[in-house]
Amino acid sequence: MKLTCKVRVKNSLGLHTRPATAIVKMLQHCRSDVFFTYRQDRINAKSILGILMLSAHKNSKIVIDVEGEDAQNTMDRLVKAFEDEFQD
Repeated sequence: MKLTCKVRVKNSLGLHTRPATAIVKMLQHCRSDVFFTYRQDRINAKSILGILMLSAHKNSKIVIDVEGEDAQNTMDRLVKAFEDEFQD
């Protein structure tokens, strides 16, 4: 299954180290491939350095692509994390 969703970075400091770490930990046991696209950059969302290299600030729009057997659960968890501002 392949899913795509666009989310907005809501937390005031953007995708800095703490939310990037939370994303990588969340995806650690995920069996799907997960990619974030911001502007022209597409990165593996399981890479903390990749996430930090996006330099996504507050109100940036990120496209999430998830493909694999647990795609729906993974997408739901990611969208909720972005909505909850990574509890920042």
